[in-house]
Amino acid sequence: MSKYLIIGLGNIGDEYANTRHNIGFDVVHAFATKHGGVFKSDRLAFVAEVKWKGKVFVCVCPTTYMNLSGRAFKYWQEKEKVPLENTLTIVDDLALPLDKIRLRKSGSDAGHNGLKDIQNILGTDAYPKLRFGIGNVFPKGMQVDFVLGKWKNDEIPVIRYKIDKSVEIIESYASIGIDRTMTLYNNLSFNEKKA
Repeated sequence: MSKYLIIGLGNIGDEYANTRHNIGFDVVHAFATKHGGVFKSDRLAFVAEVKWKGKVFVCVCPTTYMNLSGRAFKYWQEKEKVPLENTLTIVDDLALPLDKIRLRKSGSDAGHNGLKDIQNILGTDAYPKLRFGIGNVFPKGMQVDFVLGKWKNDEIPVIRYKIDKSVEIIESYASIGIDRTMTLYNNLSFNEKKA
């Protein structure tokens, strides 16, 4: 039975709930919930195990805070003996517009502290990532406030739609592989008008 490690990046604590920076948590929770997974507090993370179509998904939301995400990634990858190519890290991306999602086999941290820590601990950037576009509509010098801010009301329908699509992407990635999934989803524009 093939096994996958699905890691959503975010920060623990009520003050970070429903913020742009926590979209990784939100996507992983949506995937686990859809497939009957229940999160429990475990070492360095909240963890839920899901079985779907003959595959096991270990869903992880690190409790280390964003900037130390690598410790939780490495611990659970080694504990569950999941090959790096069967991991998927879900992360917010300022460089992508709100209507975009990008699946990649590898790639730089692009200035994202969570990815930077994972890359430092793994010693490579060659691990799959699902980058969830959050846009970059903020005044100069206000990046931190924007990233740690909550979605605007008019963004919420698009975000909900994109979370559903991200769950589909995880399923597709595990079913038909990363290459075909990238071809299907990477060039689409996601907005709620198509819902």
